[in-house]
Amino acid sequence: MSEKNTAINFEVTLNENRVPKGIKWMATDADMDWEAARAVFISIFDEKTKDTLRLDLWVNEFPMDEMKTFFFQMLQAMADTYDRATDDHELAEDMRDFARYFGERQGFLKPRN
Repeated sequence: MSEKNTAINFEVTLNENRVPKGIKWMATDADMDWEAARAVFISIFDEKTKDTLRLDLWVNEFPMDEMKTFFFQMLQAMADTYDRATDDHELAEDMRDFARYFGERQGFLKPRN
């Protein structure tokens, strides 16, 4: 099987104060047009420095309840990704427990009895 290159592109519209006003994204190998987004959090592990670089952007009209939902879903996804990437099921479950705690505190989930 031969290699294939693809690109994921982001376009950010800034207001006069350089605050994100709009975010769009698309992938070159997907059957899609530009899609609107309210936030993007990207983590990149730098091969040379062994540091994690971050790009956290959100539009200034991002409702707080949606931001909280976004964080809750990211926490859940990070636990799942950590589990698949490391096979450290015990620590991944601890991460899921924290995501559940976060969800309960934000009112997304009913508290466990």
